[in-house]
Amino acid sequence: MAAPTIAPISVSLDNFAASGGSVATPTLLGAMLRAADKISDLIFSPGRPPQVQVYGQMIPVQVPGLTLLSPDDTRHIAADLIGDNRQALTTLREHGACDISYGLPGLARFRVNVFIQRGSCAVVMRVIPTAIPDFASLRLPEQLAEVTRFRDGIVLVTGPAGSGKSSTLAVLLDRINQEKYYHIITIEDPIEFLHNHKCSTIHQRELHSDTPSFAHALRSAMRQAPKVILVGEMRDRETIEIVLEAAETGHLVFSSLNTMDASKTVDRIVSSFSPAEQQSVRERLAKSFRYIICQRLMSKTDRSGRVAVFEILKANARTRECIEKGERENKTLLDAIKAGASEGMQHFDGEIARLVNEHVIDLETGLSFASNPGLLGQELAR
Repeated sequence: MAAPTIAPISVSLDNFAASGGSVATPTLLGAMLRAADKISDLIFSPGRPPQVQVYGQMIPVQVPGLTLLSPDDTRHIAADLIGDNRQALTTLREHGACDISYGLPGLARFRVNVFIQRGSCAVVMRVIPTAIPDFASLRLPEQLAEVTRFRDGIVLVTGPAGSGKSSTLAVLLDRINQEKYYHIITIEDPIEFLHNHKCSTIHQRELHSDTPSFAHALRSAMRQAPKVILVGEMRDRETIEIVLEAAETGHLVFSSLNTMDASKTVDRIVSSFSPAEQQSVRERLAKSFRYIICQRLMSKTDRSGRVAVFEILKANARTRECIEKGERENKTLLDAIKAGASEGMQHFDGEIARLVNEHVIDLETGLSFASNPGLLGQELAR
């Protein structure tokens, strides 16, 4: 079957400006943002027109003078976005990709990845809302508000790329910022949501421009008297080790991992260490974790958007034992989540079944995202 054709969107450039024969980058970005509602990403690739992503679908944007982007066009856009950020330029040259943040005053902010492919530049820009969302707009389970009452420990938000982890972390941090008189430090790559001082005092540090690494910034944060620390992502063993140390010394630490569910999150953390260290790490993680929140975005039945589905693992005696001793028959994290429903825990397939029954998502979508499609199908059939 042939793939369906996606109709392009035409835009006009109200304030056409040029640099070296091409459309000025801020003008181009502004026009693309106005092309449709709910744009999540802007994509610039040689040989393709400028594109926007809406609800996971790529849509070409017809821009005057840019029918197809040339390698010179994408290089020009990349250079405008990087500007005088020498560290980003060095990283791009040495590693073939770099992450930066970029803002259009009064319009939008972006998390930008510039990378080299087939010898030319390509650019992907994730649109960051200018306002921090709230629990209701993200449909976050209300039991997650409990995180504002924790005095220490680790809260992890996990899921595949593009599943909304940064938004969830921003909402949780903003709730603390509104309610507690704390010192908060964030370490991000790059900074996404901008947090203003509210009840708390909050400092945001960006990788490469403010600090050379997550680990270096974390060690510095231990001497900066924060109560809450947000680490954008736990990417390596050293960062995980310092996060555990920070939680053990009285800090409340938020972070993320690109893992699919609670069980795989624990496996990823433990496997980052040598076999000789793994039992110790299990014991430390079991004592220090407070929540593991896993999320996936699924298309709604009416195709009006996507809905976030959450798996929630909360610390209690049973979940700590599963992490400390490892999962065994009839003693898995999934078993513990199901047994902890009265405490606010929930598992993916249970939530998918609920949304299918409520006609929020269709059966095909639910089964495609399910952890155990066969079992979920049988339950729904009953």
